[in-house]
Amino acid sequence: MRSHREGKPAAARVVQRCLGLSLLTLCLATLGVSEAFAHAVAEGDKGYIQEITGVHLIPFVYLGAKHMVTGYDHLLFLAGVIFFLYRLKDIGIYVSLFALGHSTTMLLGVYFNVGINSFLIDAIIGLSVVYKALDNLGAYQRWFGFQPNTKAATLIFGLFHGFGLSTKILEYKIAPDGLLQNLLAFNVGVEIGQLLALAGILIAMGFWRRTDGFRRHAYTANVAMMAAGFVLVGYQLTGYFVS
Repeated sequence: MRSHREGKPAAARVVQRCLGLSLLTLCLATLGVSEAFAHAVAEGDKGYIQEITGVHLIPFVYLGAKHMVTGYDHLLFLAGVIFFLYRLKDIGIYVSLFALGHSTTMLLGVYFNVGINSFLIDAIIGLSVVYKALDNLGAYQRWFGFQPNTKAATLIFGLFHGFGLSTKILEYKIAPDGLLQNLLAFNVGVEIGQLLALAGILIAMGFWRRTDGFRRHAYTANVAMMAAGFVLVGYQLTGYFVS
């Protein structure tokens, strides 16, 4: 009969493999993206947005939450941001900076009709994933001898993430009647979705960090994240030049 000590490493390996598969699945979903861009809205949701008028708070909260929990670019960036953060205080600061940037440009971009080419903005969002993966790998200090301000970068890339969504919403010509209330409700949904996604990522990361292989496989995980970001950039730039 196996002892408790013998069984524990085996259980740890199982958890480690499951977490590795989860990250790989997320990266493959990014690599295998087709016409559904990072900020695209499902066809059913698109039709709903185009047809309704007036204030619809609950539906827009739902749409905002759905966008966040299915937005693989957001999830990859968030995973990169908290990858080496252990204290809840630090996690709260960085996630709040990202939320501030994302919310500001999403609301102002739609309300004041400020649109950016969706291919270019999504390419920049792909670069945000590349940036964070390289930051986690310590590349900037090794290559250039300096460390970028990670808080400022999180806020700035949050602004671009928000522009990505506002640009897509503008393409669907949301009705001006009830626009501000619906946008605020959508933003509340985005924050709810972000908290749900963040909770899932933190739980998974918590289990992974307890395994012996976390430090050993952290490098590989961030290289995979960086590769996914480069694929996003290349895909969007290709779309820009051929469209």
